[in-house]
Amino acid sequence: MLSNINRLKILYLLDGQALSVNQIAEAIQLEQSAVSHQLKILRDFQLVNVNQVGKNKEYQVDDPHIFDIINEAVEHSDHVMRGVEHGK
Repeated sequence: MLSNINRLKILYLLDGQALSVNQIAEAIQLEQSAVSHQLKILRDFQLVNVNQVGKNKEYQVDDPHIFDIINEAVEHSDHVMRGVEHGK
């Protein structure tokens, strides 16, 4: 689920702020339909939620702990790529 770069971009973009599909699409330079598709997947995994604000829907991160998981995975990958043994 987190292997898609566009989903990661969306998550980090929504870190600490709520945005509409159009705002997200513009920020990451992706078609609105593609952003909507990725947001549906993120919603299905309960990583983002949506709130109705007037006529617009705004998306935000549902569980900020996801960034702890992502950062741990990145750190682990970095150690593996540099050949650092576990625990060092």
